[in-house]
Amino acid sequence: MSTVTAKSQREAALLSFERSADVIAQSAGYIAGGINSNFRIGMAGGPLVFRCGDGPYLIDVDGNRLIDYYCGMGAMVLGHTPAGVQQAVKDQVEKGILYAGNSEIELEAARILCERIPSAQRIRFGSSGSEVAQAAFRLARAATGKRIILKFEGHYHGWFDNILWSTAPGENAAGPEDAPVKVAGSVGQLASAGDDLDVIGWNDLAALETRLARGDIAGVIMEPAMCNQGAIAPASGYLEGALAACRKHGAILIFDEVITGFRLGREGAQKRFGVTPDLSIFAKAIANGFPVAALVGRADLLDMFVTGGVLHGGTFNAQPVTMAAMVATQKALTPELYEAWSRRGVRLRDGIRDILNAAGIKAQVTGFELMFHVAFGLDAPARNYRGLLKADKPRYVKFAHALLKRGVRVLERGAWFVSSVHDDAVIDATLEAVRGAVEDIK
Repeated sequence: MSTVTAKSQREAALLSFERSADVIAQSAGYIAGGINSNFRIGMAGGPLVFRCGDGPYLIDVDGNRLIDYYCGMGAMVLGHTPAGVQQAVKDQVEKGILYAGNSEIELEAARILCERIPSAQRIRFGSSGSEVAQAAFRLARAATGKRIILKFEGHYHGWFDNILWSTAPGENAAGPEDAPVKVAGSVGQLASAGDDLDVIGWNDLAALETRLARGDIAGVIMEPAMCNQGAIAPASGYLEGALAACRKHGAILIFDEVITGFRLGREGAQKRFGVTPDLSIFAKAIANGFPVAALVGRADLLDMFVTGGVLHGGTFNAQPVTMAAMVATQKALTPELYEAWSRRGVRLRDGIRDILNAAGIKAQVTGFELMFHVAFGLDAPARNYRGLLKADKPRYVKFAHALLKRGVRVLERGAWFVSSVHDDAVIDATLEAVRGAVEDIK
């Protein structure tokens, strides 16, 4: 067979997404841009429209059956159709949907997290990570009497004006690495909303200690492992040093475990790294795709919602159907499940690294068992956001698009999320698609 004929046959087998494009175009007449989250803009192949999920797969309106590594942006730890979660939700719907009062299922949900998460002496539920982050900031300011929240370049803690700063700034706009410039994330964002926020680089303990020494920081919020951009572990001693520095200078340490929670272990990254913060926020994988978020932490801090005059409210907080989903999800996350699931995740991560190395493609495949990151063009693993800026992002987007046409859906930012139902056969099929995609971009 000639090279031209072989190439034609391969191209004929590639997937098409024309129906998705048509539905998005129709939707744009009613929904701004045809989408309900700006984070769906710029996806390889365009925003897709799905009919249903099935375990590790998504089936789109073109009939394509895609192996899914978006996993609902990390939320779907048990895959798209876990029977236990589905049944728990059905059972609760029959009992009622929203009480505007307490339920026994929220007590069960709270008990599970307080027994499981090291920092969880008390808990309050919400609906999104963005929302409970705001509650954490309010508590930190109330407890310390200070006003400044300190965050880190490349870390994302929600889309509100007061925190959407320097989440993915361009190098030219971000200023020098040792003195970053705060960069707003949106047009229309109030510049004054950044007055009570400061930004520094992550994984630099000396820089953190120096900034805290000024004495005006109410709270320090960070991903304990940097997973919004990349999949970067904390440097040895960094988290321990951050906690000690916060104690010394009277600041509240807040871990954002929206991504790391239940992916770096069922007790969170804080258990894995052995550092217990004052407050933590969880969402995404907490309820396998249902809108549940949690603020957990020290009893004296959370009890300020009751005795300290700090307001926290929400119509849908601890909504019973979502609580049922959370309880069923957490019960499914057994140590035995993690052991087998992690083994497959490592096989996928290391298999991708081996294929890229064999093809002579310079890349860093880094991260953890159930969430890792692929960055093209780097000579060494990045240690913070500035290191990631050196990656060849356009080439990776081409790679992601080549994978999509072969039936594998991955995030263009380089993150891969693995669910417990990505079995060995699915991983084999994924690695075969990676080999084909590599040929496209070589």
